[in-house]
Amino acid sequence: MHPTSTLKQKWSQFFVVFVPIFVTQIALSAMAFFDTSMTGHVSPAAQAGVSIGVSLWIPIQTGLNGVLNGIMPIVSHLVGGGKERDIRYNVFQALLLSLLFSAAVLILGGLLLRPALGFMNAEAEVADTAYKFLLCLAFGVVPLFGYTVLRGCIDALGQTRVSMAITLCSMPVQLLLNYLLIFGKFGFPKLGGVGAGIATAVTYWVIFLIAALIMHRSEPFASFGFFRRWHRISWAKQGELLKLGIPIGFATFFETSIFAAVTLLMNRFGTNAVAAHSAAINFASTLYMIPLAICMALTILVGYEVGAGRRKDARQYALIGISSAVIMALATAVVLLLFSDQVARIYSTDPAVTALIVQFLGYAIFFQLSDALATPIQGALRGYKDVTPAFFITLIAYWGIGLPLGFVLAVYTSIGPFGYWLGLIAGLAVGAALLLLRLFKVQRMPKLSLPDRDTEPV
Repeated sequence: MHPTSTLKQKWSQFFVVFVPIFVTQIALSAMAFFDTSMTGHVSPAAQAGVSIGVSLWIPIQTGLNGVLNGIMPIVSHLVGGGKERDIRYNVFQALLLSLLFSAAVLILGGLLLRPALGFMNAEAEVADTAYKFLLCLAFGVVPLFGYTVLRGCIDALGQTRVSMAITLCSMPVQLLLNYLLIFGKFGFPKLGGVGAGIATAVTYWVIFLIAALIMHRSEPFASFGFFRRWHRISWAKQGELLKLGIPIGFATFFETSIFAAVTLLMNRFGTNAVAAHSAAINFASTLYMIPLAICMALTILVGYEVGAGRRKDARQYALIGISSAVIMALATAVVLLLFSDQVARIYSTDPAVTALIVQFLGYAIFFQLSDALATPIQGALRGYKDVTPAFFITLIAYWGIGLPLGFVLAVYTSIGPFGYWLGLIAGLAVGAALLLLRLFKVQRMPKLSLPDRDTEPV
């Protein structure tokens, strides 16, 4: 990254950072996409089991990834402020934090997974598939969280093409293993949804090891000596990382967990409704990678400019990112209007399921428009290290408005399962409006009060 003086230069640098992040996010989301869509061609029960497993895992994954992504604004501020020598220490402490998270997830998962699935009252075959899928996925928890930290550093250094290349390497691995293990090809056992869990865990290890090798041996990363010096865990630094990362993680958790909650509540409408809802959410989540990539790009670029003290440039990047997201959301809305039938057939060949998927996709159009505002704004706020208000806004908008309203519409009106989607749309819209007001307030602040204790102890 480098300072820019004109809007043309800023647009150019924005796309240089954004495009590789977008490709990376698509590749990462493709893991869940491949799992859900490919198991749909085994049976509706297999697809529903994997969908429930993914719905339980994604909020935990994205929430803890969000906490670990606190390393991104820290590194971008250090780069903008010319303090590159302190990056290694912060990244090392973030890796230690990722190990602590991994241990907590594995312990709590071992204790709570069975009771959680029993509480859902899913069909026996569906619950068994979900349990075994998550059990296999657990072997990939450590590398997944480790890769989140490494990727956050790589991207914050402006090397988003590197993380794109790393993640793209995972796609052939994921596809091949899914094909072999889900369908039992070339002498491999036919494992259905369980095979999807094994394939995903192996893929997590592949991308982590590739990233670690590149950062150890290749420039511009090797000069930082990321793995050449080890440090004791610093509880003070862990506290700083959590102070910034927890609001980011919980804001992400509140947004993703509400979709998981709705998926679980869909059980009352039958297996077909669960499968169709999950397929539609999965495709909407794929489209969501556009505003999410813009969010991450704005965290890097706004953080870089704020770290350098260039407030005007930070505001301009925020405007560029938000306007780009809105334009792209309108384009994806057209895609959903014209090709919903074709999208539905990607996930299932069952006529009853595909008909429901088409109806759910109609509501997804409105998701894109709200996400086009809310998600990039959160990225800009993270660049300012202003993260706590977004935590409360997402909690109120999604869980205080979206889910209760959706429950009332789904259970007490004739709308049925689509009522949940109307509630979600309302929550997303309220969240977008409140976040925009917060961004305007932060940009008008005469002086930012930002954490600045990022230095390695002597």
